[in-house]
Amino acid sequence: MFSDLLENKMNDGSRHFVDMPEVVFFDEFYDHTEELNGVEITEFITDGVIGIWLDFEFREHEFSVTNQFGDYWFFVRDPECPEEILFEIIEHFRQLLD
Repeated sequence: MFSDLLENKMNDGSRHFVDMPEVVFFDEFYDHTEELNGVEITEFITDGVIGIWLDFEFREHEFSVTNQFGDYWFFVRDPECPEEILFEIIEHFRQLLD
């Protein structure tokens, strides 16, 4: 389990809270996102080859994921989102990306 969350505040006010290795293709990542109980995918953009941007809502918070430099970068719109929710997201995706 990750014990330290990133505190990277972005220009739009969101928080970059974790990076995880990009060890699966975007279609498998998308499918795994749908398996998170209570998630609603709100947007998915890809060039079909390299880049993705996935937006979803979970427990009344908005999240985004993109792939950069061999990692998936996770963002939450509300930088004050409770850590328990962030750790739920991390644990769910660790099952796929660890």
